[in-house]
Amino acid sequence: MSHVEEFGFAFEERYRPLLAVLGIRPSTCRLTLSDELLRVRFGPWLVLSPRHNVTGAEPSGPFSPLKAIGVRVSMADGGLTFGSSTTQGVCITFRRSVSGSEPLGVLRHPGLTVTVEDPARLIGLITARSRAA
Repeated sequence: MSHVEEFGFAFEERYRPLLAVLGIRPSTCRLTLSDELLRVRFGPWLVLSPRHNVTGAEPSGPFSPLKAIGVRVSMADGGLTFGSSTTQGVCITFRRSVSGSEPLGVLRHPGLTVTVEDPARLIGLITARSRAA
């Protein structure tokens, strides 16, 4: 059986009402990491990737609210952000780009930034596995 780690998202109180209108609440947001799969639910948005497709993770932030709160796609590199806080996030990189910003899966993203509650633990889990692979 696969080992599973779960992470909630860190929510700044001042952004909760705005995010709730979009269906983004602590109860609808979770990152799950197993030996086989990375699954990130952010309200109605979902990113799924085989675990072997995850190549690394590094800290990011602090962020401007305009660039971090909600679902954002970077014009610079096409990276996707699922943001509920401006203080700190984790940028997860992929071998093959993933979908998740729109329902048809046409847009692909080389990275995903998430604002989880324990960024250091998530980075540690991903980088330990990436080094061992």
